[in-house]
Amino acid sequence: MTLFVSNLHFDLVDERVLRDLFEPYGSLERVHLARDRETDRSRGFAFVTMSKRADGERAVEELSNTKLNGRTLFVREAVDKEKKNV
Repeated sequence: MTLFVSNLHFDLVDERVLRDLFEPYGSLERVHLARDRETDRSRGFAFVTMSKRADGERAVEELSNTKLNGRTLFVREAVDKEKKNV
């Protein structure tokens, strides 16, 4: 299950911080922090892919609307671009 995580602090959150945040909920397949192509600065959102749907659902339930570095996290299931446009 792939999760969309937004409202991340631009300077204080990196892939390691996200791994540490999500690993207690289950095995992670991938963590991708979106970065600006020109500056390599974080764009404030990420995608976290968890191995099991149940783990992802629990992470959404427990992490959404919690604080990380003073910012309220928004965590939800990512929407597949192809399915969204149908």
